[in-house]
Amino acid sequence: MRRPTLFLTVGLPCTGKTTAARCIEIEHQALRLTKDEWVKALYGHDNPTSAGDVIEGRLIQIGLRALELGNNVVIDYGLWSRDERSALRRAAADLGAAAELRYFELAPAEQRRRADRRLAEAPHTTWPMSDEELAEWAAFIEIPTPGELDGSEPIDDPPAGFATWDEWREHRWPPAVS
Repeated sequence: MRRPTLFLTVGLPCTGKTTAARCIEIEHQALRLTKDEWVKALYGHDNPTSAGDVIEGRLIQIGLRALELGNNVVIDYGLWSRDERSALRRAAADLGAAAELRYFELAPAEQRRRADRRLAEAPHTTWPMSDEELAEWAAFIEIPTPGELDGSEPIDDPPAGFATWDEWREHRWPPAVS
């Protein structure tokens, strides 16, 4: 039996994550879990942060179950924090699966161009993004290290206050909207 792989797409909006996730889905026969598709289907024009966190958590649960069953999975959303990536790398390892990070970045001008084009051509797939939001998000993302990307870097311990990555995941991705 082959060892399943959890593919994690990392990057800011409009950098090519979903396009790559669709390719991974086909090339690796992976279950693709794209948060924006679920948020759009459930909330339309709204993009509530608390609901997005719950949807991410539910998709992670589905993805981990699929890994457990021996299927490849691609998680298609930003995963901007190292803690998020470490938690998912640990979950994959605990299930005997591999984890691969794919990082996407673009110059801000190209990112802006893509965001504008997507909003004009496929508004049902996105939300308006201001220059201020794009800059804020760019300042917030923790760019993966080379060791994260090639898998050579050990997985960090959970943050202070959490005994396990499972506990941290439950906190980061709550099971329900409060």
